Amino acid sequence: MEEPVFVKVEDYEPVARERLPPDVYDFYAGGAGDEWTLAENRRALERWVIRPRMLGGVFPPDPSTELLGARISFPVLVAPWAYQRMAHPDGELATARAAARSGTIMVVSSATHDYLEDVAAASDAPKWWQLYLYTDRVYSDEMLRRVASAGFAAICFTVDLPVYGTRDRDARNAFVPTHTGPDLEYDPSISWDDIAWVRERAPLPLLLKGIMTAEDARLALDAGVDGIVVSNHGARQLDAVAAPITVLAEIVDVVQGRVPVLVDGGFRRGTDVFKAIALGASGVLIGRPMCWGLTVAGEEGVVDVLRIVRREFENVMALAGTKTIADITSTHVGPA
Repeated sequence: MEEPVFVKVEDYEPVARERLPPDVYDFYAGGAGDEWTLAENRRALERWVIRPRMLGGVFPPDPSTELLGARISFPVLVAPWAYQRMAHPDGELATARAAARSGTIMVVSSATHDYLEDVAAASDAPKWWQLYLYTDRVYSDEMLRRVASAGFAAICFTVDLPVYGTRDRDARNAFVPTHTGPDLEYDPSISWDDIAWVRERAPLPLLLKGIMTAEDARLALDAGVDGIVVSNHGARQLDAVAAPITVLAEIVDVVQGRVPVLVDGGFRRGTDVFKAIALGASGVLIGRPMCWGLTVAGEEGVVDVLRIVRREFENVMALAGTKTIADITSTHVGPA
């Protein structure tokens, strides 16, 4: 049988779908409700066009940037996603090694709480911990102290999952993830007061992931956070909400450069990443394509997904007339 050729990151998905059990594929691929927002995440990116500038003498471009004191090779991070060992036996360990080889940051899911030290030790590259708070606050306290002790560089507090969204695919499949560790319930009563609680137990830079309005961005700044991730949880939580790229500019306008603003949701190509940077993002998190790469080829698959996106992004930078990340401005995009 002829080996598949992976030219763009979306080439990995059909191969991964063939190799995964149907219920596991649906868990990774699915969204909330009617999945309108899942599709809108992609449509919204298509409503922006790039405005290239010529004769700038910009080759070769330098896509590197800095986030919370870490220098990364290009402004794409590995988004957190749970239960990676269902995709590949090496799971998060392979993804951590791939992110390190690619010169970027992995945001590690709270679902790895039972072996977080192993993930932290899988590479020397910086990693952020994606935090859910559990109803068992004693366990959450212990987990945060372990995260700080293990050397994670930041906490990425995911605030858009007080309860699970309506996920029809998982309901039809009666999906139950296979994992180790304690069965814990996420705390549905999380509030702005919990930011101080988290800081006391893990005195690390703190980002809030799941901010989708200017109003909440203001509250986040008032709470003293160190970064914001504009995100609708990959469209897995609340259907009929906007795509993150749609609300990015209003949040960037509120923040005014005081903290990094990152974004996720539907990013698949270098052109998508360029649009986000032009609209004021400091970086982009990509999730599902990493899952497909891990499923198909383990660590090498994740490395290849990141390689493809970086190659495309460098190509866009050169063709749009931008030599560095700082050169990419709002003048480089416009409405389609």
